[in-house]
Amino acid sequence: MPVFRKIRAGGHEEVMDAPIERLVLGGLTGSPESVRKHLAELEEIGVRAPKTAPVFFRLSANLVTDASSIQVLGSKTSGEVEPLLLFLPDGVWIGVGSDHTDREAEKIDINLSKQLCPKPVGTDIWPLSEVSDHWSSLIIRSHIVEEGRHVLYQEDSLAEILHPDILFGKLPEDFRSLPSGTAFMCGTPPARGGIRPAQCFEMELEDPVLKRCIRHAYDIVPLIHERF
Repeated sequence: MPVFRKIRAGGHEEVMDAPIERLVLGGLTGSPESVRKHLAELEEIGVRAPKTAPVFFRLSANLVTDASSIQVLGSKTSGEVEPLLLFLPDGVWIGVGSDHTDREAEKIDINLSKQLCPKPVGTDIWPLSEVSDHWSSLIIRSHIVEEGRHVLYQEDSLAEILHPDILFGKLPEDFRSLPSGTAFMCGTPPARGGIRPAQCFEMELEDPVLKRCIRHAYDIVPLIHERF
């Protein structure tokens, strides 16, 4: 499990173990236009649209990792940068994570596709209370490395993703308990140039108001299938 570094606006830092015991993912959590674009890019790769939006998934907590490299089945997986909310004994904290997803499995079952891949996260986190009033000013961004080139893959302000106060109000009844130890990924903006695999995924959450940034990067290593 990751060891997180709590960073407050005043400069105080604290390193702590934060065992993750519950993982919840939010999907299609953006503005109507953002959701339309994301559904279109999913349709482009053969994924059927969910019947409702937003959608929520409960996954294994041990998928959360701060590793700088992950192993995946096959070559058709990709990352999705998302705001990460951590529910800890002293409140809710925000960081950045990637809902890395198996795109071939996603054509069959979305929940399965998400369960098949690790969920890399950055270890720096800020108090949510420090950014809640300027949530829409925060910027979420990812780059990928494909064919040796460093390419902007996603970029949007969090004005395009529902504020946590609104998002939590849309949770179904059986998801509404978010105890300490919960990691919650809030959804992702559309990809630029379409959803596709990459050799490396870089992600960041920028706070232009308090002038700070959280970053994390990881390599993607497809496992080679051998016949025994």
